[in-house]
Amino acid sequence: MNRKLTWFVAGLMMGAQAAVIAAAQTETAKPSAGPQPAALRRWQDMRFGMFIHWGPVSLKGTEIGWSRGAQVPVEEYDSLYLRFNPTEFDAQAWMKVAREAGMKYVVFTTKHHDGFCMWDTRQTEYNIMHSAFGRDVLKELAGAAKAEGLAFGTYHSVCDWHHPDFPLTSPGGKTRRETSNLDRYEQYLRAQVSEIITGYGPLIMMWYDVPQEFNRERGQGLIDLARGLQPDILVNNRSGAPGDYDTPEQRVGKFQNDRPWETCMTICRQWAWKPNDTMKSLKECLHTLITCAGGDGNLLFNVGPMPDGRIEPRQVDRLREMGQWLGRYGQTIYGTRGGPIKPGLWGASTFKGSTIYLHLFDSNQPRQTLPPIARTIVGSTVLTGGTVEVKQTPEEITITLPKSSLQDISTIVELRLDGLAADIPPIGVPSESLCAGCPARASNVYQNMPGHNASKAVDDDDATRWATDSGVRQAWLEVDLGTPVAFDRMAIKEDYDRIRKFEVQYLAGESWKTCLSGIRVGDHFEARFDSVVARYVRLNILDAMDGPTIWEFQLFRPDATASQAGTTPTGTTAARR
Repeated sequence: MNRKLTWFVAGLMMGAQAAVIAAAQTETAKPSAGPQPAALRRWQDMRFGMFIHWGPVSLKGTEIGWSRGAQVPVEEYDSLYLRFNPTEFDAQAWMKVAREAGMKYVVFTTKHHDGFCMWDTRQTEYNIMHSAFGRDVLKELAGAAKAEGLAFGTYHSVCDWHHPDFPLTSPGGKTRRETSNLDRYEQYLRAQVSEIITGYGPLIMMWYDVPQEFNRERGQGLIDLARGLQPDILVNNRSGAPGDYDTPEQRVGKFQNDRPWETCMTICRQWAWKPNDTMKSLKECLHTLITCAGGDGNLLFNVGPMPDGRIEPRQVDRLREMGQWLGRYGQTIYGTRGGPIKPGLWGASTFKGSTIYLHLFDSNQPRQTLPPIARTIVGSTVLTGGTVEVKQTPEEITITLPKSSLQDISTIVELRLDGLAADIPPIGVPSESLCAGCPARASNVYQNMPGHNASKAVDDDDATRWATDSGVRQAWLEVDLGTPVAFDRMAIKEDYDRIRKFEVQYLAGESWKTCLSGIRVGDHFEARFDSVVARYVRLNILDAMDGPTIWEFQLFRPDATASQAGTTPTGTTAARR
């Protein structure tokens, strides 16, 4: 069936669904109430969920939606579903992996920006039932999630670069159609959302995305629609309206306990499956989860299943490793709130009742100094094994552990208080970075905007960033420390995971010398090297996938503890992720 005829038939189908659409419009005629507090709290207590991006694009190994009209010609991309036949797909196996990973909920992509629908929709024939596979994937997953005791939610793109009524199309939604009808498209979108919620629910959430052309009014209409059909459903902040919670992407959100949030992040680099894609280490995965919980947020961790229908075995193994760790220490994550000591390079803290759980990340640092709290510590235990000495004064808290008690991923110290931890105002651990507040300059700044200049990477605020223009593959950030000073450790917090080759250099006389080189940074990178004395230091980005963005660049003085632990030879990386 050609495309014009397909959409004509779809139009007839939409007419047949007039009752559904009318009901949806009736529900949204008046604004719905906000999220139910109990539903919001139940979701926050879960802390850890699985995101799944999957569809016919897995046959190409390119990014879902975004590669349409870019890496893959539109006509080829749009016909992939005709040969999409994932015969190894087993919904129960997927949900079992999520449960074994310690995840409590799952969010599945019903329709991405490419417009292909992964359920038996009556609004278009461009769906999984007309593929070579011909099975209702969404129905099977919703049933399997329930059987495994997992809450189930759906992702649904607001934009649709395939639909002729949507004003924008591929590549990347940057091309405007000659003719379109946004009101008619919105009717189509509402009908699909109504189908999903009424036919596959109850859902824990409706996860909207990329609200191109949708203003706040249209976005709020989508939220009201969802809530009108299911009062306890949660809706994120990507419909065009604020929604119930924030969704930082490919980075850990900042500490925020006055509005819920959820980091969405990939286990590899790409959302959809990509052959031989770089996968995060177990340490990086767990540090991401711990830091999210410590910031009072959730983690929605993405897998991209293969074209045969299986989640890639190595990803399964990594997720199960996470589940094994959570099986031992999950009480420090599930059902907790973030803080009261804000996350940082030192680690993170969570609390429940009158107990604080400290996650100490540096396995080479037996002594950690924390800011004072307005409660008395009445007891302490090392949950990961060993002993600890805790000293509390009006000025600080000192945590000292023998080297034998330090763990590679996280040394967890439980502090028991004489009252509720929730009564303690959140407080950060002062940075010891030599770069904090120093003058900085860069080779490129995004659109020459002051809000993205070099100083934002050295301001000790991981909510601000140095950004470069789109298409930039090489760039440098230079910091003036004010006077020659010794340092032997550095940390970088990157956005989007774009850097592929870099070096850290210092000015010696009139030439730049390299003290560290590497091939990847990511959300949390830390390395030690032979001690260097210098005033001027550069992060020299030699190759990046696209305009690199840095939240924080930090350097630290040598300390006696670190020197006893040993250093890494100059020119190599010893990353902690």
